[in-house]
Amino acid sequence: MIVQKDFLNKLKDFGLNSYESKLWIALLSRGVSTAGELSDISNVPRSRAYDVLESLEKKGFIIVKVGKPIKYLAVTPGEVIERVKRKVIEEADQRNKILSNLRESEVLEELNTLHTEGIKLIDPTDKSGAFRGREKAYDHLLSMIKRAKKNISIMTTNEGLERKSEILFQHLKKAAKNGVVVRMAIPADGSANKDIVSSFSKFAKIKQQNGKTARFCIIDSDEILVFLTDDKKVHKSYDCAVWLNAPYFLDYFSSLFETEWKN
Repeated sequence: MIVQKDFLNKLKDFGLNSYESKLWIALLSRGVSTAGELSDISNVPRSRAYDVLESLEKKGFIIVKVGKPIKYLAVTPGEVIERVKRKVIEEADQRNKILSNLRESEVLEELNTLHTEGIKLIDPTDKSGAFRGREKAYDHLLSMIKRAKKNISIMTTNEGLERKSEILFQHLKKAAKNGVVVRMAIPADGSANKDIVSSFSKFAKIKQQNGKTARFCIIDSDEILVFLTDDKKVHKSYDCAVWLNAPYFLDYFSSLFETEWKN
């Protein structure tokens, strides 16, 4: 049986490896078959066929028929998708419960103690990091926002404002509710989404700035995340950012933001 490699690769979305994919496709094409027959038409070694079929049975892709020789019956692909979906949800719920329990456990307290003691040993010049990919940068930006105690100062593009509306809106709103002053500087070219600006304006101070736009976020004058690329010219996978906890560097960017804010 000849099956295109690209098609086999797509079956990885079902959580199947190469041998599992080949045997499942072979069984789908036959409806019901023995391990030997499936091995022959799928080019999966007989020494592996039984183990792989057992794995497929546990995952709910096939049914083992009673009798001799042992035969296997294929489950309809639509039903397989539902089974895989239920399993993913169950596993996610289970992991969520485990992580929730860890949050309240002594293990987290011990880990936090280790981290606190470790931070004291870090040289100030080591408090920095680089992120390649917008998703990673936003994950760290979210962590910074959660640490904010006094103020959050953001300078961004109109596209960046829309992304923050989707990803960070609720977290910025929560910070403002907790007494953190949230300020956002955006381009004054009139292309900003008015609905988004209106939504942010309910809890944040927003000003439009003339001239060129940078992308950065300053938290409590303690740490800063600066994007190094133009979000209009680079794919999100190649967007780059640098995080710094350096007083000298922060003093400059803080004064830069204050100047733009006053103007």
